Amino acid sequence: MRPGKIALFIFTVLGLLLLISVFSTSDRGVSSGIELPGFKIKYPTTSGFLQQEKAEANLLADSIVHAIEAVLPEEEFMPVIPDFSKIDTARLLRISWPEHKETYVNELHAYLESGRCRILHYGDSQLEGDRISGYLRNRLQGIYGGSGPGFLPIKQVYEQLAAEITVTGNWLRYAIFDPTQVKLADMNYGVYASVSRFTPIEIVSEDSTKTEPLPLFTAGITIRPSGKSFSRLKQFNHIGLHYGNALVPVEVGVFVNGELIKESTLIADGAYHCFEIVTGSTPGEVHIELSGTISPDFYGLTLDGESGIQLDNIAMRGASGTIFSKMNASGFNIMAAKLDPKVVILQYGGNTVPYIKDSLGVMNYSRYLTGHISWLRKRMPEAVFLFIGPGDMSTLVNGNYTTYPLLPYLDQQLKERCLANDVAYWSMFEAMGGENSMQYWVEQELASTDYTHFSPKGSRIISELFFNALYLDLSR
Repeated sequence: MRPGKIALFIFTVLGLLLLISVFSTSDRGVSSGIELPGFKIKYPTTSGFLQQEKAEANLLADSIVHAIEAVLPEEEFMPVIPDFSKIDTARLLRISWPEHKETYVNELHAYLESGRCRILHYGDSQLEGDRISGYLRNRLQGIYGGSGPGFLPIKQVYEQLAAEITVTGNWLRYAIFDPTQVKLADMNYGVYASVSRFTPIEIVSEDSTKTEPLPLFTAGITIRPSGKSFSRLKQFNHIGLHYGNALVPVEVGVFVNGELIKESTLIADGAYHCFEIVTGSTPGEVHIELSGTISPDFYGLTLDGESGIQLDNIAMRGASGTIFSKMNASGFNIMAAKLDPKVVILQYGGNTVPYIKDSLGVMNYSRYLTGHISWLRKRMPEAVFLFIGPGDMSTLVNGNYTTYPLLPYLDQQLKERCLANDVAYWSMFEAMGGENSMQYWVEQELASTDYTHFSPKGSRIISELFFNALYLDLSR
């Protein structure tokens, strides 16, 4: 057979296959095919056949990433105000504010410039290890002042870049967002939603000491500045050890660079307290030695400078932001009053995306989440609230990675509900490039091959995108 006839046959077959794709429809990425009475034949759409949708998504994502990547600060620890003359701000997704935008932004600006502003950044596993929070903290501290990494749990369950925390003794962690754990009887997990103890929760009754003597337990906490973090985050001289539910006296010894500087006893009245350690400068090492028969509930450590921005990274692996109203309101109120946060950033939704089956599921989750945000606002009525929606996430459909079908609708519903409830909203999904942009981020090694989480470089870029959107409004 002549080569010309072979070529003609191949092009004819390809043409017929492409022609058939004209009759194929897509159900928002769930599946594509040709509808026939009683059944459906799977078949790619014309745009899918030509990879047109992927190409368009890649072009948009590429333009967004390059718009911000070219102006990332070379020296991340230096105070750098964005030079918007070098940034195509039309490519940057802006923050959506409630109706009274000017009042909202002015209040936020006043808090940031007040000389002491604590920010709580709640979120899911996208925040683990101080990712996103650490970069944002460094940028804000560079402009508004401040130092230190803020909150750190005592019992570490993942690699932490903000500071080095090591422990001795039998420390256990109890987190309200961990479905595998038995919940604390009083549901008092404090503002940071988890508790660390050096004795198990079974030993909780003061009456048990009257029947038979309990053994004495000792435990230690060692704190060092991180060798992997930003320069500003390595500087702190105000250390807070937050605790409550102390039923018996617990002796405390504080050693700074090997020298004993403080001895005390934790207050055994069951209430919330903060044991404070102040040093003249950033210590090379702080070791806290604890001794007692029953451990208090330790809500965590805060490592701060004397003033400026203090931003707490509160990462909850697997969480969807629907655990807050289950917590002890009284205990939360008391601790929140001490911490006095002025800004609360919530970042949830990604863990729900794979399990939502229809639009009713989107509506129910959005409504439920809004109720938990309202619970938080009642506890911190003076704080400014911002919500960061989920980024693009991909699932495998017909052999190709494509955006989860209900993710765009979820992003829209979260935005509408947040704005209606006086909460600002930033769509990470749209900021990345919208539908099917995750493919580009993975190809450029800005996200991992789970098509959900950012890589270290990707975390830096998405953080800078959010920071620039925020600063555009603050500097107007």
